[in-house]
Amino acid sequence: MSHRTIHLFRKGLWLHDNPTLLGALACSAALFPVYVLDRTFLEGAMGLGPLRWRFILQSLEDLDARLRALGSRLYVLRGSTAAVLNDLVTRWGVTQISYDTEVEPYYACMEREIQALAQERGLQTYTHVSHTLYDVKRIVKANGGSPPLTYKKFLQVLSVLGEPEEPVRDVSAEDFLRCSPPAEPLHEQTYRVPSPADLGLELDSEVLWPGGETHALQRLHKHFQSQGWVANFSKARTVPNSLLPSTTGLSPYLSLGCLSVRTFYHRLRSVCAQSKNHSLPPVSLQGQVLWREFFYTVASATPNFTKMQGNPICLQIDWYHDPEALEKWRTAQTGFPWIDAIMTQLRQEGWIHHLARHAVACFLTRGDLWISWEEGMKVFEELLLDADYSVNAGNWMWLSASAFFHKYTRIFCPVRFGRRTDPQGQYVRKYLPVLKNFPSQYIYEPWKAPEDVQLSAGCIIGMEGLRGTWVMRKPYDFLKWNSNMSPSNGDADHKSRPWTPETLQLSGEVM
Repeated sequence: MSHRTIHLFRKGLWLHDNPTLLGALACSAALFPVYVLDRTFLEGAMGLGPLRWRFILQSLEDLDARLRALGSRLYVLRGSTAAVLNDLVTRWGVTQISYDTEVEPYYACMEREIQALAQERGLQTYTHVSHTLYDVKRIVKANGGSPPLTYKKFLQVLSVLGEPEEPVRDVSAEDFLRCSPPAEPLHEQTYRVPSPADLGLELDSEVLWPGGETHALQRLHKHFQSQGWVANFSKARTVPNSLLPSTTGLSPYLSLGCLSVRTFYHRLRSVCAQSKNHSLPPVSLQGQVLWREFFYTVASATPNFTKMQGNPICLQIDWYHDPEALEKWRTAQTGFPWIDAIMTQLRQEGWIHHLARHAVACFLTRGDLWISWEEGMKVFEELLLDADYSVNAGNWMWLSASAFFHKYTRIFCPVRFGRRTDPQGQYVRKYLPVLKNFPSQYIYEPWKAPEDVQLSAGCIIGMEGLRGTWVMRKPYDFLKWNSNMSPSNGDADHKSRPWTPETLQLSGEVM
């Protein structure tokens, strides 16, 4: 009980199942909960966009409120982590720094800086794994020193290690009573959570996923009220273009540190133990959590995991360099309503269904545009609320057939895939209101509608300059399909086969 401790919150912005915080409280006479808002780091290394900024700020507000309810408070400071910590060590007479261990290389670099500061200033450090089910180093070690590169092999390794640790108890007011820091004058002005306006962020979109542990636990509780749905969940049976999420929607809370993955996993395990018939990995909810762990494990032991060059598990592919096509994809102007609706939802809401992610990823890479998965990964990193170093890069490599699995013959058709689950096009009408008056038979291929139908719908496809009439680009206007584009599945002659929307089955199986 002798330490004066800074507990550094980084990714884990929760109080339930927080072994690092609980351990630090047990050995401290005073504990200062600190979050360093390092804008250069967050926007540079993590690629934070406005929606994730808002989510994190909301999460910090929630964390501060929950700490205050326990008799403590959150200290939010701006600047570089090392410089802020160095100043606080002197100001508060700190003897120990506690923090969660993370796998991302930029966090590993930060941890080296903290260790160097601790050595220089004679401090203790206290760390624990909290953001993954296992210490991923154990998984790598159990696999002979390298990460398992197939899901099947990964599950075999886990079967040897046994089940993940159970969640620890929640921290309590009694824990903080023993080590509450002294009150500081002007605390509210000095250490408050900034607003988006304070950071110059302009956000006018609706908040569909409010940040914070409180909302995460409420969403978790809501889903577990229907234990049958949880036990029988199958990823393949969810709908990519439903107007409300057909999955749990917990991914932003897991990614940005509002929900403990151990808590989620063991709740799932408890439900499945009570059900005679339940879905199994990889399509079950437990299976989805283990996919996350799989990518974390591989990323932890793979240099340059978010790049093609210098990445030992990634195929070296001669992708096209086409800034115009990339920008059209990024800004939802490809001319394919299904693809553009997905990219519009992503930009407006920060979330899209996993099959919608598959569709736009396939379109950008091996399916249609033949543009590098790295470019798509960067867009997702900026726009997705649940963007995650390991999972984002891992999925992009997988879906582009660059790593893990290279024999894809299936291509997601930018017309038929969306129409299969939403033949009336309600999803397209919601996110592309310019097409809302089109008959259902043309909603996925509006360029096929007769001119009088287009005029009646108030949207002319591929014509400019008609006053008072919406104009939507034809999908093949900017892509120049008849020159050198094709939906390649990785074969050597992908540059030689012309493609148009009418010849979608030239290569592989088209969904």
